[in-house]
Order: sequence, then structure tokens, then C-alpha cells
Amino acid sequence: MTIEIELKFITTADAATKLASQLALWPHEHTPGQKLSNIYFETANGQLRSWDMGLRIRGFGDSFEMTLKTAGQTIGGLHQRPEYNVALNEPVLDIHQLPAEVWPEGTDLDALQQQLNPLFSTHFVREKWVVTYGESEIEVAFDLGEVSAGELSEPLHEIELELKNGNRDDLLAFAAELAKMGGLRLGSLSKAARGYALAKGNPPRKLRPVPLLKVKPKATVEQGMQAAFLLALSQWQYHEELWLRGNTDALGEIQEALETLRQAFSLYGALVPRKASSELRQRLTELEAALLEDELDALSVCFSTLWLETQLALTIWIATLRWRDFIDSKTDAKLQGSFKRFSDIMLGRISADLKETFGQVNQLNEYQDKLTRLHRQQLAVHLLAGSYDDAAVSEWLGHWQLLRQAIVDRQDVWLDGHRRQALKQPVFWKNGNA
Repeated sequence: MTIEIELKFITTADAATKLASQLALWPHEHTPGQKLSNIYFETANGQLRSWDMGLRIRGFGDSFEMTLKTAGQTIGGLHQRPEYNVALNEPVLDIHQLPAEVWPEGTDLDALQQQLNPLFSTHFVREKWVVTYGESEIEVAFDLGEVSAGELSEPLHEIELELKNGNRDDLLAFAAELAKMGGLRLGSLSKAARGYALAKGNPPRKLRPVPLLKVKPKATVEQGMQAAFLLALSQWQYHEELWLRGNTDALGEIQEALETLRQAFSLYGALVPRKASSELRQRLTELEAALLEDELDALSVCFSTLWLETQLALTIWIATLRWRDFIDSKTDAKLQGSFKRFSDIMLGRISADLKETFGQVNQLNEYQDKLTRLHRQQLAVHLLAGSYDDAAVSEWLGHWQLLRQAIVDRQDVWLDGHRRQALKQPVFWKNGNA
């Protein structure tokens, strides 16, 4: 088994032509383009997918290789997954050659083998460079081709950076250097993910409002904080794909994701000093301003240097934990404390703030002045309330949402009633008077 650490970019055709000259800035070894074909296998009921596994046979020249990728982690465009590779004499699937321990306990391999069939394929030409950067060797692969399932297909224009030797920080630093060439965006969806979508008929994806953040039982404050940033990044990249596919309403959800990031920084500001995130927050400010311009073109924005560098900076901030250089042992002890307890305290403060903000409001313009504050506090609750009863949380948020909607729609007659109802409702968290 190896742990594959790679970062994926989607590239424009123009940027692809600049790649070779850009890589010439560093010591490297070049390998000319080679045709690769990959066939991905799955059962009729999507068993491998449910196990977060991907299984393929790759053909290159007269050689063949079976690869199984198991559950890993994706942060932005940074993919880290265990993978198992087996050389084959011919392109015939035989899962018995994979290590027995990779399968869930009790798996009937004979039955699984019979149920597996080709689901989709990828065909592309891969040109490679092995670049020496810092203390590491990084393989840069440019793939040009397509992914197809039945009669449906999508083009592939991807750059993959894979760490061959060295450390992940060098990989991320090199990615930041490469981002300056322009015409790139992070690839949060793997080739396999795109293939699975095509195999399902490539149905349009729906907008996904910010959900309640779910964390594992007994999570620490640090784990809750990391999960909050990952959630916001996931929301951003999910709706980036929708916006690029023509859903203009997705831009609003992208802006909501960026505001969610803001609230995450605010919630944990007493633990992680502002100077630890000042550069990242400045990039966010510039991007948020750019997204307020009229008649935005999704293609131009999503492949802009500002978009990529902001998203990549956030990925690096989450993955490397460099913010830890700014905290002391006392703060670290707080970060290792109970996220549930932290949420109780912060939800109590949010409730107190809303009561103070909306305790005495009379005119519509007063409500409108407080609308942004209400929206931000609602997002903060989404980042804190995932450990509580969903129904109770939804009811509590629902009353504040009714007030917010009445303000947006200028429904003067409903404002006072919604305000009173929101203020008097019982709390759903422990120590509600905190």
C-alpha cells in the first residue's frame, strides 16, 4: 500500500500551452506524452462507492495495472488516499490479487467479483515532468482526453501534482508557484467522481444550502474548527461546479460559503489570533469585492488567479496547520477541550446578542440595519448546532429565518410578531442562560 498525495488542477487550453515553459524554471526530467486508458468497475448497486472505494484497470502500452483506492481525505484540490496497485499480464479484473485486509470484514470476494462490471472509462494522453522543488520530487502530469460512460462524455484538461519523494509542504508551496501562471482552478472532483456522475446520466446538481455542521461525538474544539473550514470550502467548490455549468443562482451560494468562512474565523478568533490568518482574510476580502461586480462571467472568475490563490491559500491553511505557530500551550489546551461545551457557550452568546439586537426595534429601516448581523449569526449557529437535536435546532432557526425573510420582503405587518416569537422561544443547548 502507498499513500497517494496529489493536488489536481483543471486547466484552460491556453494555460496548458504555457505549462512546459513554466516548469522549465525548476530542475526537471521530462517524459513525452503516452496514451493511457482506464476502465472503472462497479456493482449494479454501487457497493464500492458506498465503501468509498474506486477500482480500475489502467492500460499503457502493453502493460496493465489494477488499482484500488480506498477512503481518504480531500481538502480543496489536495487528495490523500491509500492505494493498492497490482501489475497484470492482461486487462482482466481479478480482485483476489489485492490484499485481503483492504475489504470490509465478511466480504465474499467470489460474489463481489461476479457482480463487478465496467461502469465508465477515461482515455487521455499523459505528459509528465518530475520536478525537483525544495527537498522534494514532484511529478507533474498533464492529462488531455475525456471521461465517458455510455453515450455521455466530458473533456479532460487536468494537471496533477503528485508527491513522489519529500514532504507535503513542498508540494503545496510548488502548487502556489504554479498558480501564478493563470488559467487554473483546483480540481475537487476526481476523474472517478466525474465518471460516476456520467454513469448516472449526469443529472443536474441542485443548490445545497449551508447544512448543520456534524462532528463526531466527543470532538475537540480544534476538530470542530477544522470541520467548519472544511464545510465552507466544500460549499464553495460544490457551487463553483454548478456555476460553471450554467446555474447562475450558484453564485449566491458561493457568496454564502465565503461568508460562512468569515463566521468560522469570527467564532474561533479568541483561540487563533487574527495575525495567523491575516493574509488569507485579505484575499477573501478582495475576492468578495470582485464577486459584487455586475455581469460576472463564471469561466473568467473561476479560472482567475485571485480565485485560485484564495482557494489554494485556504487549502494550505487547513492542511498544514501553520496557524499553530501562533498559539501558546494555554490556548492549545482550550483547543483540545470539548467542542460540545464550546458550542454551548458560543450559542448562549449568540442568543444574548440577538436578544440585545432585536430587543427594541420599531421601524422597517431599523430592522434592515440589523439584517446582516442576523444573517451572520444564523450561519454561526449552523457551524455550532450539529451536535443537538435536528428538529429543535431547525425550529429555533426557523423563527429567526421567518423574521429575516419578512425584513427582506419588507413585510412590515409581520415584523413585530416574528421578532417576538423568535425572542421568546426556548433554547436547545445546555446552559441556555450562559
